[in-house]
Amino acid sequence: MSDTDLTTRLTHPDYPRSSTYDARWTIENQMGPHALWLLEWLAPALGLDTLPPGARVLDLGCGRAMTSVFLAKEYGLQVTAADLWVKPDENAVRIAEAGVADLVLPLRVEAHDIPFGEGTFDAIVSIDAYQYFGTADLYLPTVTRLLKPGGRIGVVMPALREELAGDEPPEHLKPFWDPGFWAFHSPAWWRRHWTRGGVEVETADWQPDGWKDWLLWSEVCAEESPYAWMADMARDSVDLVKADRGQLLGFTRVVGRRV
Repeated sequence: MSDTDLTTRLTHPDYPRSSTYDARWTIENQMGPHALWLLEWLAPALGLDTLPPGARVLDLGCGRAMTSVFLAKEYGLQVTAADLWVKPDENAVRIAEAGVADLVLPLRVEAHDIPFGEGTFDAIVSIDAYQYFGTADLYLPTVTRLLKPGGRIGVVMPALREELAGDEPPEHLKPFWDPGFWAFHSPAWWRRHWTRGGVEVETADWQPDGWKDWLLWSEVCAEESPYAWMADMARDSVDLVKADRGQLLGFTRVVGRRV
């Protein structure tokens, strides 16, 4: 596919800021659903436009730091790009090439051992990562202590429209089900979970037609990813999302404020 055709295919009216980023750059650095689209959906609920330039933000589970670059370029924020699997040296190159090395610090961080003191950050962001470590009852208080009083944490992740009944996946998804999908939960589940975790939950909602964005992005990545393993993963996502077609799977956005 030509660069022009690729850009046209991925220019999305709901994500005008994301659409200004090079389409091949986003494909080369993706690690799942379109992280910039998800972050742009999160931004108004999290109040990113209300943070002053230079405010400190923890990007938890940043992957290849696309979201960290976006936070720095679009909002002028001072970002800690924290990830366990991607080496900081590799992210540092991407960050420098994006022209925001003065605003983004890449670190290797395990989500249960974040090396910062209480009240360090004005906000915490996590895109397509929080489900991997945040379902434990005791996790949220350990991370929100890093927020200044009144600071917000906002996450977007794959989710279920409603909680499953029983211990088996639905029949239409059994051929595609991965044990990791048991970490997917409904917006209502996350609202209760975070309320119990001691934050004031301001948003816990479902993305209308998010599955369509997930499918579009996966189809493009399956065709255009330069990495065979990533293209294979995208094809698996295409099969999963096509089998479901919005019945159960999509995305949730959750925002809470430290009180």
